[in-house]
Amino acid sequence: MKTINKLVLALFLFGTFLVKADDEVPPVPGGGGTGGVGPGAAASPIDMYVYLLSVVAIALIIFYTKKLKSVKA
Repeated sequence: MKTINKLVLALFLFGTFLVKADDEVPPVPGGGGTGGVGPGAAASPIDMYVYLLSVVAIALIIFYTKKLKSVKA
């Protein structure tokens, strides 16, 4: 049960940092041009898959935690 508590705490902290990371976006330089990717935003194709990557990471953590428990037992 202690492993689950640590996992929940780690996920909570990760979620907090994930939300906080979006707070401090630097201002768009230049005279308001749109550039090649839209309204002055930087291109970050990984943004489309953040939720999918989070689910896969949680699934892998659970899988390897259970696998490690079964090997120790």
